[in-house]
Amino acid sequence: MKQKLYQTAEGRILFSGILLSLALLMVIGYFAVVDMETAKILVLTLIAHTFGGRAAGIGICIMHDFGSLVTIGYNFYLEVLIVCFTYSIFVLTVTNYVRIPWLQRAMEKISRNALEQKDKIEAYGWIGIFLFVMAPFFMTGPVVGSVIGYMIRIPLVKNLGATFGGTLTAIIVWFFCFDFMENRFHVIQYVFAGIIIVVILSKYKSIKNFLFGRKD
Repeated sequence: MKQKLYQTAEGRILFSGILLSLALLMVIGYFAVVDMETAKILVLTLIAHTFGGRAAGIGICIMHDFGSLVTIGYNFYLEVLIVCFTYSIFVLTVTNYVRIPWLQRAMEKISRNALEQKDKIEAYGWIGIFLFVMAPFFMTGPVVGSVIGYMIRIPLVKNLGATFGGTLTAIIVWFFCFDFMENRFHVIQYVFAGIIIVVILSKYKSIKNFLFGRKD
């Protein structure tokens, strides 16, 4: 007999993601009242992370002078939120707790990406997950990293620890690299803009489906 959703580790992670989302909506709502410009930046950064633009999200915050602690903290918060949703939904889909067709299709895509990298990571265990998540290459990142960790049966705490540790390290490295460039080269704003454009173009179909729905 299956456990209730709230009794599973993945169910609790999903509920954590929901709570993090509600907290974020409250913060954005607050700034929408007192400082619309800040609210817009928070939303733009969220959109960048949603479609895989970790560097773009950090760049947006730096361009608008959010400061080091706020930039690092907010971008890390968004990555944790996204992993809570995608990891839990992936596992719940695999274990047949969730049977929503469009979610299953989305998780199948993540699964294919993870399988392509799985053999390279498996021999190194949680350290491999940490380095994979930290690496600034295409198709690396916390979502795919956490799914690989599940596939190679790394214990949940070690898996999420490596995933979030690699994410935080990557965000700190990105921030100080961008901050160094911004203080020395006036063209850094064009670098940020280029990164954002690349993210939008590479994720055009996903963004279109997200905003306007999938047409059969």
